[in-house]
Amino acid sequence: MESTRRFGKYRVEREVLDEQRLEEVTQRKTHSDTHPSLTERLKDSLRCTVPKLKRSVMSSLPVLYWLPKYSVWDYGMPDLISGISVGIMHLPQGMAYALLASLPPVFGLYSSLYPALIYFFFGTSRHISIGTFTVLSIMVGSVTERLAPDVAFLKNNGTNFTAEVDITARDSYRVQVAAATTVLGGLIQVVLGLVKFGFVGTYLSEPLVRAYTTAAAGHAVVAQLKNILGISPTRFSGPLSLVYTLKDVCSLLPQTHLPTLVVSAVSMVFLIAAKELNSFLSSKLPVPIPVELITIVAATLISNYAYLNSNYTVSVVGEIPSGLSPPSVPDVSIFGEVIGDAFALAIVGYAISISLGKTFALKHGYKVDSNQELVALGLSNAVGGFFQCYSVCCSMSRSLIQETTGGKTQMAGVASAVIVLVTILKLGALFQELPKAVLAVIVFVNLKGMFKQYSDIVTLWRRSKFDLVVWLVTWVSTLLLNLDLGLAASISFALLTVIFRTQLPTYSVLGNVPGTELYVDIETHREVREIPGVTIFRSSATVYYANAELYLEALKEKSGLDISKMIIYKRRQEAKQKRRERRAERRAKRQAKRENGTVFVIPTSPRATDGHCRWEYLKGGDPDCTSLGWMSELQDGDTTTLGSSSEDTLSRDLERVSLGSLGKWTWDIHSIILDLSTANFIDTVAIKTMKNIFQDFSEIDVDIYMAGCQASVVEQLELGDFFSESITKRRLFASVHDAVLYCLNHRGAASFPRYEPSVVITCM
Repeated sequence: MESTRRFGKYRVEREVLDEQRLEEVTQRKTHSDTHPSLTERLKDSLRCTVPKLKRSVMSSLPVLYWLPKYSVWDYGMPDLISGISVGIMHLPQGMAYALLASLPPVFGLYSSLYPALIYFFFGTSRHISIGTFTVLSIMVGSVTERLAPDVAFLKNNGTNFTAEVDITARDSYRVQVAAATTVLGGLIQVVLGLVKFGFVGTYLSEPLVRAYTTAAAGHAVVAQLKNILGISPTRFSGPLSLVYTLKDVCSLLPQTHLPTLVVSAVSMVFLIAAKELNSFLSSKLPVPIPVELITIVAATLISNYAYLNSNYTVSVVGEIPSGLSPPSVPDVSIFGEVIGDAFALAIVGYAISISLGKTFALKHGYKVDSNQELVALGLSNAVGGFFQCYSVCCSMSRSLIQETTGGKTQMAGVASAVIVLVTILKLGALFQELPKAVLAVIVFVNLKGMFKQYSDIVTLWRRSKFDLVVWLVTWVSTLLLNLDLGLAASISFALLTVIFRTQLPTYSVLGNVPGTELYVDIETHREVREIPGVTIFRSSATVYYANAELYLEALKEKSGLDISKMIIYKRRQEAKQKRRERRAERRAKRQAKRENGTVFVIPTSPRATDGHCRWEYLKGGDPDCTSLGWMSELQDGDTTTLGSSSEDTLSRDLERVSLGSLGKWTWDIHSIILDLSTANFIDTVAIKTMKNIFQDFSEIDVDIYMAGCQASVVEQLELGDFFSESITKRRLFASVHDAVLYCLNHRGAASFPRYEPSVVITCM
């Protein structure tokens, strides 16, 4: 097939276009045309108030757009089946992930109810399932345990003076901390969405997010070891808390509670086997088997009839209040202590939700508004915080179930919320005997997908070493510095890698592909040729303050012209020429004296074409009339004579600069073209650097031209006072080929093809 492929051809003949001519041809708009004044913008806003208001309301409440068009016949049953499937998953995950947040299980159910209902009105994704998620639960848990540690709620136990934890008071304060953090994080998300800051999620690259979630899975495992093993390790906070906690867990291994360990082992074996069977039969089943729900129901029944809590002291969930708790205002005094954690929760939750939402939108052909998603997620958290919910985002596993079971719209989220609501109102009390070890096992098994992300190391090793370094640094910093500081360190390092790559771009000299107007790197392509007398220089990154000096040094290296040495050499030649002229002048004076006894020295022109004065010596004349000129000229001659020894010393120093150290001979290159097609902006430092390049190379008779500048770069050059009488827009060209043709026509090169200003297009 490839051998028979026919390639199209085209040929275009036109005039060579510099920037000034291009603006004339294209009728470039002025700055005032593209940037209307504030008055004009206000007038436009007033004229379009009603249509804009309607669009604003529709974009702020997407439900008003799609709900009137909702077809119960087409979408009702798929959404109902999908919602029931997701709702069944909400029950075990909500209770299990609440343990990660160090909260009672019922608050995990609350977090699966209210936020999903809020997202129904404001969300734009049709397939993501809003609720509890592993990473955010761990992040909330680190906050609650830092501000409400067990040691702060110790009380004396009767008369034996032993201290025990007041669990009721501790859990109550932890709920307040979690709610305050959630409300503050939600408000941050809303504000960011209103100011159109939805692009903030782009700073969390995929390697960074995957490494962060992988490290968070490690924190989740360590946090659940106490429930799996039935021990009570000390929970640390801050940097290296994971190391200290793991060390304490290892020291407590001899105290492992065997009945709890047996419950954990049996539950893990059953859950893993059931999930593998579910995966094996997934293609044959209309909906997945709810193995997690089956596990907690079976474990609750066994625990209730075997009296695991009373006979074997296996820790159970305990009392689950039935009904919904009334809303309450969070404690705003906590905001100052959790603002950093709230910001981290806001960014991470949004990054996970928008990445998954855009994936489903691309697959099913609809659009997700990143700013509206930020507002929707923020309102879900802010409103949910008033109902004792903790931070939520979309769950990967539940979202996949919602999509694969046929969910069509956000109505599936309402169906799942109804399942959770029924459980809270009527079925919650039935799970009071559920062992906590079973919930911990559910968390542990659900982390399987995150543990698989360690294979990213091998993949990134082959594809991108920079992304691999970002992955490893994120993973290590998150494990060692905890989730909040680890995220800050990871983002900072990722941005530093971008700066580092722009500071050290690839610099290349371009050559022409014969018979085309294309120019490629001569070092990486064989079938290209250099343009005689012309050097085409390109940087793979934009030029700005961080790499402007490196750009200049690379230009000198690639062109082979050492500017400083070339200027010294040129000045040496000028000094030699001046000495020759002075010696000729003195000889003429002496000769005139010998012949007539009087000399009159008259400069013919103050500046000749080569930059030096010419002198004429006249015989005879009136000594009285010329005595003043004679004395002046004599003084000049004396000054030259007295300074000749220092000039000779300078001459000897300049002689040490050999021609071989100058790199290429000056006349080998008459023009240098700077290809700025990769630049999307230019700052004041880079503008000064460009000016210096023009000035320095002009001193050694090398012309500098710029090509491929974007309109925004040209505008920034104008604002930066780059153009002057010596540097005009005639030095800027629309393309590298335009600049090359101008150089060859201007300085001469008969071997290179010339094109007449006509246009012929041929397609084959």
